[in-house]
Amino acid sequence: MSKRTIVSMPGDGIGQTVLPEAIRVLDAVGFEADYVHADIGWEFWCTQGNPLPQRTLDLLAEHKTGLFGAITSKPKSDADAELAPELRDKGYVYYSPIVAMRQHFNLDICARPCQTFSGNPLNFIRKGVGDTVEEPKVDVVVYRQNTEGLYGGVEWTNPPDQVYEALMTHPKMKNFADSPREELAVSTRIFTKKATERIVRAGFEYAKKFGYKSVTVCEKPNVIRETSGMMLAMGKEIAKEYPGISLWDTNIDAQMMWLTKNPEDYGIIVAGNMFGDIISDGFAGLVGGLGFACSANIGAEVAVFEPTHGSAPKYADYKTPIVNPIAMILSACMMLDHLGETDKATQIRSAIAEVVEEGKVRCYDMMKLRGSPDVVEQGAASTMQMTDAIIERLK
Repeated sequence: MSKRTIVSMPGDGIGQTVLPEAIRVLDAVGFEADYVHADIGWEFWCTQGNPLPQRTLDLLAEHKTGLFGAITSKPKSDADAELAPELRDKGYVYYSPIVAMRQHFNLDICARPCQTFSGNPLNFIRKGVGDTVEEPKVDVVVYRQNTEGLYGGVEWTNPPDQVYEALMTHPKMKNFADSPREELAVSTRIFTKKATERIVRAGFEYAKKFGYKSVTVCEKPNVIRETSGMMLAMGKEIAKEYPGISLWDTNIDAQMMWLTKNPEDYGIIVAGNMFGDIISDGFAGLVGGLGFACSANIGAEVAVFEPTHGSAPKYADYKTPIVNPIAMILSACMMLDHLGETDKATQIRSAIAEVVEEGKVRCYDMMKLRGSPDVVEQGAASTMQMTDAIIERLK
């Protein structure tokens, strides 16, 4: 097999710390690839007015597979203020580069596994009968529709005439008739049948392949009747093709409550963009938090793999890096699965599991310490030490 080329996009903050560590692990397990650097993130917004340059899109279009670290995103006013003076008032508008990337390549399927590692002190526990303590095993994969819904970017402040007039034809808009148009901010939540079917079917296919017994559609169809209703109706239709898999449906608000009641009962969860984002972070909190939260963004041709944590820029300035690289390394494992290198992915996951269960090497988050520069002096492993321990297990 010819050597692959992977587009490496460290991005901002700790993305530049954890992505090289994932590549070290990939090298150690014997995955042969060339890594080509690509620009993305806040620096390129500030200096070029574009956090996702065309040259990066061209590299992804050519090589099809990307590893992504993290990006810094800020509100509109802050983004405008940090744009280079010579670029201001020239029509540049900040838009999240990872959202833009998903939409450009139609990376409409987002998979986010949330699975327990035995021995992780951050695992969810609850009171059992009497004075017992239970630690339920969580094994959930959230399938999040990745390109539509509230993240679709179809929104306005002070909507233009044709938009405002169209909105006012809806009877519910009478509730806003007394608000001056310049005081209105409108975001849309658009679902399409094609994309909804793809994400629901992807969830069922994954459940079938890996033996999950249920697929849960997590939306809010009793209130958001059209869009959530479409996804639930699609779930009911597709479920007929998978007789061995139960279809459940939950409302997002109730589901968040049930996270700590019976998380072990859920298998595959399918949701729209915003609700999928929320529920995946909720489940990630039960298995160790964002230091263990990985994800895949998959389209028909291009796929990009990333941890779900942010750029945490203050940690990027520490002399000794302290952030947990496991989420990034697990994201690299998802890339290996996607490329058919499942044996290597399994080896890395097993190595991570052994390190976590042994408990001798723990980053500051696993020790429940504040993320301060002195955590290594308090016994926490640095980012590199955690990677070293995983690589040692691979040997």
